[in-house]
Amino acid sequence: MSDPLTAAMAIASTGLQAQSTRMRVVSENVANANSTSDVPGGDPYRRKTVTFDAELDRAIGASMVKVKAIGVDKSDFRMNYDPSHPAADAAGYVKLPNVSALIEMADLREATRSYEANLNIIEQARTMMMRTTDLIRRN
Repeated sequence: MSDPLTAAMAIASTGLQAQSTRMRVVSENVANANSTSDVPGGDPYRRKTVTFDAELDRAIGASMVKVKAIGVDKSDFRMNYDPSHPAADAAGYVKLPNVSALIEMADLREATRSYEANLNIIEQARTMMMRTTDLIRRN
């Protein structure tokens, strides 16, 4: 088992990686929020989701966060009546992505705060390691 400060930094770094993936998926969702199908009646972009899991790292004796899967949201598409749109079905409705800007912004805010918390943990552990080294040098 490694020392607790190194373990804390390793755990926080896996949190950084996981939240970075989450921010990438949110960005992809926002970028595709208004995309439609290329064919009449076809399905547009489907919102993606991120699922996390914990994995035990026996070397440091702690659970590390990891991205379990990037899935898709199975909720219904939004429907908009626009018979002149090239992606409109026979009834004149266009399927729009199941992406809500409000949900994506809340998810992004949560991911950003978690990312910042993990950065703070790494910085605090690093500071503690440096102070310990300084104390050892003085003696």
